[in-house]
Amino acid sequence: QVQLVESGGGFVQPGGSLRLSCAASASIYSIHMAWYRQAPGKQRELVAGITSGGNTNYGDSVKGRFTISRDNAVNTVYLQMNNLKPEDTAVYLCNFLRPPYGAWGQGTQVTVSS
Repeated sequence: QVQLVESGGGFVQPGGSLRLSCAASASIYSIHMAWYRQAPGKQRELVAGITSGGNTNYGDSVKGRFTISRDNAVNTVYLQMNNLKPEDTAVYLCNFLRPPYGAWGQGTQVTVSS
């Protein structure tokens, strides 16, 4: 089973930027991937998805601010987050775009606060 490890989170002020990485333990060349997030007391939500061919889609709340990309050569998916807002505060996780999902990792915490 593919193991997914997220990194790159941190504490940032509103308007700041972060770049998240998701490293897979095996090839993800043919797999549609996605970033999700879960805030305290809320359900996990889809943030952005990217197909094996590179087509992307985004949640309404992050359109124009976040960019998902992938580098199949290093089995990694990225999430560039710009103009961060306090409501973006959550644990960010990566996984397959559609079920059945892989094993969920611990995610990486993103905190946006002044």
